[in-house]
Amino acid sequence: MRKLTMPELNRLNVTDYHNVTKLPVIIVLDNVRSMENVGSFFRTADAFRIKAIYLCGITARPPHREIHKTALGADESVDWKYFETTAEACKDLQSSGYRIFAVEQVEGSIMLNDFSTPEKSAYIFGNEVDGVDDEALKYCEQAIEIPQKGTKHSLNVSVSGGIVMYHLFNDLKNLI
Repeated sequence: MRKLTMPELNRLNVTDYHNVTKLPVIIVLDNVRSMENVGSFFRTADAFRIKAIYLCGITARPPHREIHKTALGADESVDWKYFETTAEACKDLQSSGYRIFAVEQVEGSIMLNDFSTPEKSAYIFGNEVDGVDDEALKYCEQAIEIPQKGTKHSLNVSVSGGIVMYHLFNDLKNLI
């Protein structure tokens, strides 16, 4: 066994990345406090060719050294848009025909492994302490929950993002 070299990985450059087909998926960050978490979302979104990230409220925006540190340049490849509130982002998504889902533990949530990813959909990830804002939940047609069997019943928001984006990619990879 040997590690692959950079040329063997066939990575796209930023210009080529902007020109390839993306998954019809928007990730919405609802008042995410940690810039490292924001950077991690960018890096994961790049890996799975997510269409864009919507940054809402207090969520930090590029360019910023702390975001760039964990994004490893994905903050330059993944499209993003800023909204003062998550509700504004949801209104924009609805007007563009997106179906909106929260990634949150709520009554009636569906387990991620039972969720079939619709095309043209958006996923809201909430604040590290308070979760998805109640006002934002009003725009969601369903909540998705990551099955967990440990004592904490919570995951770091960027870890949750990685798990969910992999699931979305796996469901929709035939589109890219």
